[in-house]
Amino acid sequence: MNVHAPVSVSIDDLKSRIGQEVGVSSWKMIDQNRIDRFAAVTEDLQFIHVDPERALAETPFGSTIAHGFLTLSLLSAMGQEALPTIRNRVMGINYGLERVRFLSPVPVGARVRGRFTLSEVSMRSESQAMLRYQVTVEIEGAEKPALAAEWITLAVLG
Repeated sequence: MNVHAPVSVSIDDLKSRIGQEVGVSSWKMIDQNRIDRFAAVTEDLQFIHVDPERALAETPFGSTIAHGFLTLSLLSAMGQEALPTIRNRVMGINYGLERVRFLSPVPVGARVRGRFTLSEVSMRSESQAMLRYQVTVEIEGAEKPALAAEWITLAVLG
């Protein structure tokens, strides 16, 4: 499937797309360098992420795996790439997440991508729109996704 190119839309246009997939990101490579850099920044150095030999010998995964939070953190880049641009948006604010579930481990060397379905658009004021997306992060070639979440963003309009 091709990546949906972001398009410029109005809030009313978005409201008409509730319940529809509104974007798919490109594939992102999860290599050991990315995992190691994330581990260093977050101080999560558990061997299942950073020690390939031990992960092979002592885990059922057969290799190191990405941190669940690493996969989750890629939503920002995936969304920026795949989601429609909102006309008159001055800035976007990450408002939070609900119902985050890590469904499958992401092995080193895998590629992941995000699929975004718009579930709600509500106006908080004349200049603020709250958007809810159902997001699935797929692992290339895997039956089960890496994660599923509801992502809430706030579009500040000008």
